[in-house]
Amino acid sequence: MAGGLTARDRFFKWVAAVSLGLAAAVASAAEKVQVTDPYIELRTGPGRGYPVFFVAERDEWIEIELRHTDWFKVRTESGKEGWVNREQLATTLTQIGTRTAFRDVTLADYLRRRLEFGAAYGEFQSDSFIKAWIGYKFVDTLALELTGGQVQGVYSGTNLWQVNLLLEPFSEWRLSPYAGIGIGKLNNFPNQSLVSALTTNANIGDATIGLRFHIASRFLARLDYTQYVAYISDSRTEQYRAVTFGLGFFF
Repeated sequence: MAGGLTARDRFFKWVAAVSLGLAAAVASAAEKVQVTDPYIELRTGPGRGYPVFFVAERDEWIEIELRHTDWFKVRTESGKEGWVNREQLATTLTQIGTRTAFRDVTLADYLRRRLEFGAAYGEFQSDSFIKAWIGYKFVDTLALELTGGQVQGVYSGTNLWQVNLLLEPFSEWRLSPYAGIGIGKLNNFPNQSLVSALTTNANIGDATIGLRFHIASRFLARLDYTQYVAYISDSRTEQYRAVTFGLGFFF
């Protein structure tokens, strides 16, 4: 349909929506601070290239809702929401009258991480493959992960959804290997140009090995190799392999 969104466009919108929703959901409880400078400037986005749209004046209380590197999303007493640089908040006071402290994210924070999400690109067989994941590490070496992916082939497209249990035996390493197993669903849909082609729905099992690396701050990189088995029918199975590289964000 002219002007409509493709499946890939919808997938990227879903990734963006999940990422923003999770970032808001897992952000630490809002902290109130008091402005001590003559004013601080609120911008429409986390960067100096975004315009200033509001000014919070001295003695006003603001709530810190979210952090993105050295930019903080804040809410004023009047309900205005905007982004403020760390430098401007350095002179603010907490509710007990002390100077507000902003600790840098360190390797120790990475090693203690619990929630992780991100997106990756690679190959599924020989076709382009994009995926997004959300994971929760309930102990240092074990994590539960939900992944959604899309394959765009010449003659058909494929959607994948899977839940995996990941084992990371050397979780204290900055560069650490991991392995996992999981189950999920595969939905293969032919291109509209093909006549009499049928959509295929199948249960899948998978096995994954990979490497995770802490880049800096709250960012990490992942390299995954996954082998899939699709149960097409009682007497038929198909095997697929995928290799992806992605970037993630953790809390």
